Amino acid sequence: MIIKIVYLIEYQTLKYMNNFKANYNKILEVLRSITKKEQFLKQKRKPKLKDIELIAMNLTAEYMSIDSECQLFREIPIDLKGKIERSVYNRRKRKLFFAIEIIRKELSNKFNEFENFFVVDSMPLEVVKLSRSNNSKICKEAFYSAPDKGFCASQNMHYYGYKIHAVCSIEGVFKSFDISKASVHDIHYLKDIKNQFNNCVILGDKGYLSADYQLDLFQSKQIKLEVPMRKNQDNYQKQPYIFRKKRKRIETLFSQLCDQFMIRRNYAKSFDGFKTRILSKLTSLTVIQYINKFVFNRNINNLKISII
Repeated sequence: MIIKIVYLIEYQTLKYMNNFKANYNKILEVLRSITKKEQFLKQKRKPKLKDIELIAMNLTAEYMSIDSECQLFREIPIDLKGKIERSVYNRRKRKLFFAIEIIRKELSNKFNEFENFFVVDSMPLEVVKLSRSNNSKICKEAFYSAPDKGFCASQNMHYYGYKIHAVCSIEGVFKSFDISKASVHDIHYLKDIKNQFNNCVILGDKGYLSADYQLDLFQSKQIKLEVPMRKNQDNYQKQPYIFRKKRKRIETLFSQLCDQFMIRRNYAKSFDGFKTRILSKLTSLTVIQYINKFVFNRNINNLKISII
């Protein structure tokens, strides 16, 4: 009986590892179709695990909801485990932040090349509980990148950490994102939008309501910012239903990031580690969307689905 249980456990483990390997191979194939470059870092010694393979391994872990690096190295096949140590993997992953961002933008451009309608919103990213914020040393290595206290109106809560600002297409593909301190108001992200977009319509919630910003965006870059009016405003008009419906797409994406990709769970101790984790989750989501559309020709937002 004991022998049967041991064999069953080994079989389930082997099956899971094979699934990881198959998912890894599919994601690596997509990455190699996006970029021909396989080494992004200059190293004196040629590593056994190439940079593009390390990125594929990272994105596969995010897709499979393996959020702990210790757990990841328990699950990966022996041939991958033998190519890199966990500590080296962690350091190289942080250094490859710029390469992951290049890949994410390339994937995004495949979807958004002719897109004219986008949605902007933000989401809180808690680092530690508010009661532990005074004693916490997480991400405090530099003042400019240190977390702080903020308030989320949609969830009616105070929290300690950061805020992710993002713009996605109507289809649900992230075009741009940024991370700010929790106390930064949503409206300040419009300054970044001004430098990245032009000749388009951007839908936002009431947090982006500002006549001055709307006028500036339109006059400088022909960006029409569609924001619902407050009921106590003069000449109040209800926003068209189609705009209110399409704006919910980014809220659905945020929910998927919280559920499958566990974006609110933080194990990072430095800001470099934190921002790399966030970028990896967004890039992994975009890779699955790319596979859904260009490989299987199915709904791009079915993220909890097999890619093999």
